[in-house]
Amino acid sequence: MEDNQKSVLITGASRGIGKAIAQLFAANGYRVAINYHQSHKEAFALVEELSAQNQTAFAVHADVSDSQQVCDMVGQVVDQFGSIDVLINNAGIAQQKLFTDLTEADWNRMFDVNVKGVFHCCQAVLPQMITAKQGKIINIASIWGICGASCEVHYSAAKAAVIGFTKALAKEVGPSNIQVNCIAPGVIQTGMNTYLSEDELKEIISQIPLQRLGQPNEIAAACLFFASDQADYITGQVISPNGGWLI
Repeated sequence: MEDNQKSVLITGASRGIGKAIAQLFAANGYRVAINYHQSHKEAFALVEELSAQNQTAFAVHADVSDSQQVCDMVGQVVDQFGSIDVLINNAGIAQQKLFTDLTEADWNRMFDVNVKGVFHCCQAVLPQMITAKQGKIINIASIWGICGASCEVHYSAAKAAVIGFTKALAKEVGPSNIQVNCIAPGVIQTGMNTYLSEDELKEIISQIPLQRLGQPNEIAAACLFFASDQADYITGQVISPNGGWLI
């Protein structure tokens, strides 16, 4: 193993955007820690896929809403790789529901995973990044965190919180040479959109200037750039790959 080989911890990496991020980072020489919560089979299948290509990866379980599980996860990754150079907070949940039908449990679960999960992971990883005087944190938000979505008030609010979190943390850890940035994807072709009918998808696509949905690998490419040396002077920024839907 090369001494200069970097490591990345990706939360929610067993499927969708997280999986594409893991594949791209592994292909670019990173040692990859694939976090999963419920998708055990998918996570270990991804590890097998990457290992078959002589890439370094392992799966690590944690519910990011649980601080102790996150601390245990980070400890396992540091034991395995020696350090965490890049943290990508991708784990998240979504739900469509009228605001008047939302329960307190709906609201709390949304914020526990999408916001508190980011808090837990950053707090667990930052001490060793601060000691090393380097590190990259990339938070995955959503276009709805910028402009809001009807019937997704709690999701939109949670993703807006991630954006605010990113900007504030970037200022705080900048003196330690740690860059914190955010990606707010538009509608990406993943399993999270299976609730949309074919007609609904067509209607969405008709409103997107590039006339198509985004692909997971396109979000992964943005993550790889933010993690690279080329992005060393970029921090506290939000980029929204959305095909021109929101400008």
